[in-house]
Amino acid sequence: MAVPKKVLVVDDEPNFLKLLSARLQVKGYQVITAPDGEVALEKIRKEKPDAVLLDILMPKLDGLKALREIRKTHKQLPVYVLTAFSNEQRFGAAKKLGASGFIVKNDDLGRAIRNITSSLRLASKYRPVR
Repeated sequence: MAVPKKVLVVDDEPNFLKLLSARLQVKGYQVITAPDGEVALEKIRKEKPDAVLLDILMPKLDGLKALREIRKTHKQLPVYVLTAFSNEQRFGAAKKLGASGFIVKNDDLGRAIRNITSSLRLASKYRPVR
């Protein structure tokens, strides 16, 4: 039996975090969560996730600053940026920092979940063996 892929979901909106986590678990992923970038960095060190879904706008340490820190030590870790606001400037900054992809949170959560799971399948397909 295959070990489920471990995904770290980072978002400061508790309801979105719960909903997204539940939907990913139903799809067979092991989900760990963090409410901000600081906690995310700690969980990456301890939990060693296979992929990260990272919100941009968060208190304490925002997604762009967290992504910069992640890339210092985890260059190959797939990190997908989540945002409720599609902003070309933020996307450009995240891309320069090494974001693996972008997912816009919108009213169609089903479509967002399909995009997320497709991205995670691709990430695991091309991820180097540890």
